[in-house]
Amino acid sequence: MVENCGGDVCAVTEAPPSPTVGNCFPVSPGSGAGYDSERGGDELLVPPLNFAMVDNGVFRSGFPDSANFGFLKSLGLRSIICLCPETYPEANNDFLKANGIKLFQFGIDSCKEPFVNIPEETVRGALKVVLDTRNHPLLIHCKRGKHRTGCLVGCLRRLQRWCLSSVFDEYQRFAAAKARVSDQRFIELFDISSLKHMPISFSCSKR
Repeated sequence: MVENCGGDVCAVTEAPPSPTVGNCFPVSPGSGAGYDSERGGDELLVPPLNFAMVDNGVFRSGFPDSANFGFLKSLGLRSIICLCPETYPEANNDFLKANGIKLFQFGIDSCKEPFVNIPEETVRGALKVVLDTRNHPLLIHCKRGKHRTGCLVGCLRRLQRWCLSSVFDEYQRFAAAKARVSDQRFIELFDISSLKHMPISFSCSKR
């Protein structure tokens, strides 16, 4: 069953226990495929486009499709944050329901410079979901895992007190030739003051 949660969409089925995730360090986009050892190595696990670990229990990627479901299942996800405004695909919704994964949808229109309007309140709402460890393990995604996802992760890094040069370096690694000055300006000017009271207990880079 899916219910409307004040602008967010979330499946209410119970989530399965989450497994231990590996080393606590962000990785580069595109970690490659692997095999599911629990199934005798028969199932090829294919990560979504631009998949990477952000922090303990937090991942990022482009829009997953059915080829990625086995890989996502192996993460033991409890929640997914989708930053696209379009209706979530039926196949993806069925996968979430079958695996007890909540969907939080914070629709941000895909824009190209110079006509860009990133809604700060929407990003702030998504950050609150990320900061709540009850939602972990969690995947953040947009269409290609570059701009909208990059802005959200960049704002998280500011809360983690990363220096701007490191925040922008991470953003540019994923956006590559399509990096946007407007995105980086949004990250730099984003007001984190209302979120500073929220603990970042999951973070391996907290100070």
